Amino acid sequence: MEFVITLLVTFFAGMGAGLGTGFAGMSAAAVISPMLITFLGMEPYMAVGIALSSDVLASAVSAYTYGKNKNLDIRNGLIMMASVLAFTVVGSYAASLVPSTTMGGFSVFMTFLLGVKFIVRPVMTTKEAMAGVGAKKRAVQSVVCGVLIGFICGFIGAGGGMMMLLILTSVLGYELKTAVGTSVFIMTFTALTGAVSHFAIGGAPDWTVFALCVLFTLVWARVAAVFANKASPKTLNRATGVVLVILGVVIMLFNVLA
Repeated sequence: MEFVITLLVTFFAGMGAGLGTGFAGMSAAAVISPMLITFLGMEPYMAVGIALSSDVLASAVSAYTYGKNKNLDIRNGLIMMASVLAFTVVGSYAASLVPSTTMGGFSVFMTFLLGVKFIVRPVMTTKEAMAGVGAKKRAVQSVVCGVLIGFICGFIGAGGGMMMLLILTSVLGYELKTAVGTSVFIMTFTALTGAVSHFAIGGAPDWTVFALCVLFTLVWARVAAVFANKASPKTLNRATGVVLVILGVVIMLFNVLA
């Protein structure tokens, strides 16, 4: 009976995380962590480590799918990733100097609001409009935005995928598919860094939960990424918005239950 409960919890956690990753470049940690903590009674630090591990393969396969469909900006993605990783450390250090806050709920609420935004005001930027921005200007924008995203993620401890999607579409003017593709590309490496550090510090995870979460998240991320790359911009905006709104509401409910 215990295994059946574990199987059900990891299946739905992986499904939510995979859909969020494949459609919107959302971090799996936002979905998997609260479910493992609430329903399996897992220690929070280890739950985040398993969630980050699930993120690695799911983000990698999503990035591959988006890249194969020419919806990935690798050059500027690498520039932004370097800034994000560096300033996540700075943000973490800054957070250690101030009293604990309840900023974790910020990323969940932002997930919900971003979903509403995609439904009400879809991102209809074209690749032609993206190409109109010079390479030097785009590189500078990537560094500045990477610094901002990294610091906020390090300080708050969550919301990386959502911050990237919001800034790539609203500030840098990316077309939605390219924004998601670039976001999951960056998240592959940030999640890998986080997962390795979590297990190095906290020890080995529950391997059954680990394997199931990684498998289910990977499968659903692949399904979502394939659908997203074939969908029209309008359909993708609506699908992404609906997924984010549902995940935002469900995670808020989990936080209340916890």
